[in-house]
Amino acid sequence: MVRANEEVESLLQEYADLIAISGGDAFKARAYEKAARAVGGYHADVSKLDAKALRDIPSVGKSIADKIAEYLQSGQVATIEETRTSIPAGVRELITIPMLGPKKAMVLYEELGISSVDQLLDAIHAEKLRDLKGFGEKTEENILHGISLMQKAGGGRILIGAAMDIAEQIVSDLSRIPGCERCTYAGSLRRMRETIGDIDVLVAAERSAPFMEALSGLPHTAEVIAHGEKKTSIRTTKGLQVDLRVLPPESWGAGLQYFTGSKAHNIRTREIAVRHKLKLSEYGLFHAKSGKLITSDTEEDIYARLGLPWIPPPLREDRGEIAAGLRGELPDLLAENDIRGDLHTHTDLTDGLAPLEDMVSAAAGRGYAYYAITDHAPNLYMQRMTEEKILAQRERVRELDRKHHGMRLLHGTELNIGPDGEVDWPGDFLEGFDLCVASVHSHFNQSRQALTRRLVRACENPYVAVIGHPTTRRIGKRPGIDADFDAVFEACARTGTALEINAHPERLDLCDEDILRAKRYGVKFAVNSDAHSTTHLPYMRYGVGTAQRGWLTKDDVINTWPLTKLRRFLRKGGAGA
Repeated sequence: MVRANEEVESLLQEYADLIAISGGDAFKARAYEKAARAVGGYHADVSKLDAKALRDIPSVGKSIADKIAEYLQSGQVATIEETRTSIPAGVRELITIPMLGPKKAMVLYEELGISSVDQLLDAIHAEKLRDLKGFGEKTEENILHGISLMQKAGGGRILIGAAMDIAEQIVSDLSRIPGCERCTYAGSLRRMRETIGDIDVLVAAERSAPFMEALSGLPHTAEVIAHGEKKTSIRTTKGLQVDLRVLPPESWGAGLQYFTGSKAHNIRTREIAVRHKLKLSEYGLFHAKSGKLITSDTEEDIYARLGLPWIPPPLREDRGEIAAGLRGELPDLLAENDIRGDLHTHTDLTDGLAPLEDMVSAAAGRGYAYYAITDHAPNLYMQRMTEEKILAQRERVRELDRKHHGMRLLHGTELNIGPDGEVDWPGDFLEGFDLCVASVHSHFNQSRQALTRRLVRACENPYVAVIGHPTTRRIGKRPGIDADFDAVFEACARTGTALEINAHPERLDLCDEDILRAKRYGVKFAVNSDAHSTTHLPYMRYGVGTAQRGWLTKDDVINTWPLTKLRRFLRKGGAGA
């Protein structure tokens, strides 16, 4: 379920935006932005903290802590409500558009009287924005794309992380009901799609009524859409639809295969069944003529009777998995327990929320053999990184090495790839790092040629071992950059540079389709959490799921390798220790 932390994070971020819109103190707006991020990534549930404990959260002082307490107690904050009423509702609507910041939203309202998305679309089509200072044809294109992203997000799809939280809570609740033999989620969530339209939950039980009643009465159920003997649909308090189906225990395998999908994959399996004079449904595999049941207990039995190996759910998208299965060529997919370490993480030395010691301890708790700290380099000006700070951190990293269950620590940095492909520090300084990740963080609107050249130059840097979040996309918020990624993939393969699969649910960058393309070039990958707090480390599961959807094996992923082999890769012709 959505934690109170995330609700408070959203509230504080909104207040920061409202301050910016109204021309308030920029420092104050930034303070609320930092507090929002700190609360969102905090390990403890803020709804269970007293006033003193709230002030222990990084970037949360007394004033912000008082507002959080007020919200948790009453469901609103008087100061924020007053600020909301002082700003036209239409302007507040405009700032929800990705690519359109609060200052531009206020200019549109004050100069053109625009207070809705429809009015904004009309003004763009009439080319009215081009006369405004700071606007132009490119700005119009960006805003149109932002509106498109917002409308897609408004189609009821949510990020996989939020859907997984809800699904696992429901599965846990229903599994405790007497008579439950099996319970799990299915559908696109089981296939690890990056966004989820609705959640399918399956139960195997002799009687369905107890489960249908239980779902209808769960605390997070806001509305019962449909209530029946075989299926009940509810809408949660966050607006997400959940469909529950109760299957006879003997039909579990067939039902799980059917309701996992995808639709296109199921069409292929039913076509194979027809060719074998069989009929496949959610209740089992039957002789077409006699109607006699052949098998239904397990997915493995269903696939085997069709002449196929069991096909992992992330592959079930009709992208060649059936043909590969028939040829005996399905990949042995990467699994989460294959990951030996996380190679992209942050601490509170830059924009992380937890100290080095806490991040290392949490990583060791995940059973990693090695773990890299990669705080930002100086070209992200808001981080104020210096050589002295990063070298002091390196000394502390060396002190902590092997101190947590023998886990080895790598001292790295996340470099910023500048507009011309340059990075933050010179080669003689970069040589001292165990690992250099390089990422694009700004100048997203350069030409396709410039962006491509920029990334290729980073790949060619002998100290850059990994390109972080390569397309820079934020799902539903920011599109990926317009670069020739085939040229980038070729450069990665040629230079021995890995591409990151960033596991944060808002990124999942590279996406599965890009992974499939990149793999054809012989590129290697790193699945990383990009954790900015201890609570982000478990995001690794979503990166692994995305890698599975890209057909990757553990041989494709450098952070499944033993440390000795990994170090050879990271040196890349001289960089690293």
